[in-house]
Amino acid sequence: MTDGPDLIVAGAGGGLAGALRAAELGLSVLVVEASEHFRRGNNTSMSTAMFPGAGSRWQAEAGIEDSPQRFVADIMAKTHGQADARLARMLAHVSAPLVEWLADSAGLPLSLVTDFNYPGHAVPRCHSIPGRHGSGVIDHLARRVTGHENIELLVPAKLAEVRTDGDGVCAAVVRYPDGTREEIPARSVLLATNGYGADRDLVARHLPEIADALYQGSDQSLGDALRIGEKLGAATGYLDAYQGHAAIAANAGTMVGWATIIHGAILVDEDGRRFGDETRGYSEYAAELAARPGATGWIVLDETIFQQCQAFQDFRDTVASGALVWGEDAAGIAAATALPALADELALAAAIARGEREDPFGRTNWERPLSGRYAAVRVVPALFHTQGGLLVDEHAAVVDAEDRPIPGLYAAGGAAAGISGHGAAGYLPGNGLLPAFGLAYLAADDVARRQA
Repeated sequence: MTDGPDLIVAGAGGGLAGALRAAELGLSVLVVEASEHFRRGNNTSMSTAMFPGAGSRWQAEAGIEDSPQRFVADIMAKTHGQADARLARMLAHVSAPLVEWLADSAGLPLSLVTDFNYPGHAVPRCHSIPGRHGSGVIDHLARRVTGHENIELLVPAKLAEVRTDGDGVCAAVVRYPDGTREEIPARSVLLATNGYGADRDLVARHLPEIADALYQGSDQSLGDALRIGEKLGAATGYLDAYQGHAAIAANAGTMVGWATIIHGAILVDEDGRRFGDETRGYSEYAAELAARPGATGWIVLDETIFQQCQAFQDFRDTVASGALVWGEDAAGIAAATALPALADELALAAAIARGEREDPFGRTNWERPLSGRYAAVRVVPALFHTQGGLLVDEHAAVVDAEDRPIPGLYAAGGAAAGISGHGAAGYLPGNGLLPAFGLAYLAADDVARRQA
């Protein structure tokens, strides 16, 4: 790489998929990663490894009819029509080819998740790996990258600047931990450095409703792509969009998981009362929990749900931490949580789940009434990652205010504006990883096409 690589990828999350795709297409790639702990410290590694794929072969094998058009309809419904329509169509169309490429070429052991379905997805279309945890994805892809003869991994090193000439991108400036800087010639750079969730000033400016919540993302998500892109004249959008989560174990800091809710659990506040329709989504519920007294609550489940959620490594970690308390019946769990009203609330929720009463909050998704032995875990809201950033076209190329591509500059994941519309309510499960991996995949294809 004495004359510089064909592509520099900044960020070793979804950017690893872009690197592998580019190398597969014959390009030389340099991956620049700021954290030596990226295998456990980036947002992909902290995810539940859910990849939407509309019309995948696994869906066909399961007899599930799906299509990119149906996926787009779900995105638009969840965002109330606010999502970037061009990006939604493009990512929906690439979603199935992406998950099949991740399995067939990148070697990820993906399968379709059919034991439950996240709210907002009309049909099961999320694919995951055993354990359903992003650390397994990153470990696997990192091994592939470090073993590839056409890919070099530079870590720890931080992309500090992208330089352009009359033809577009011409070089990248990398800064090392000792402060030294190196300019590396390159005609293409993929910004995959995530968003700005770790920059408290930017969060307070753009996301005030969640600014005081726990941040549960990479400490390297500092808005680097925004600063680099804006300096080059890039357009930005949806900076008020984010993915939140309302199910972080208060004492352990682990993710309890929203599968508990989907299987029939309830979420109550410090008064022991439900305060909304939990099934609307874990992202928007983060701000609602943050607004409750003490910004904390309890997820209450039963032993059946406890067993159903064992498929998730995050849930097993929460159990292992000792965060759950148990009660033999409703009175017992009310005593264990010190929430006297909880026993009555459980009785009311069971009546609603049996169809004997309507839910005042409009919840209709009740897998079954809770019964038998109960468990509860105290939870706090969290900000996971931002969903706004640099605007990109259908090739993942960063565009300016006139929608013109900046030649050689690409963005993926949180570095780019996503498909969640505004705020937190438009986030569909898997729609963080889809732009991270899908845009990186598309960027690699475009770089190869341009350099052919």
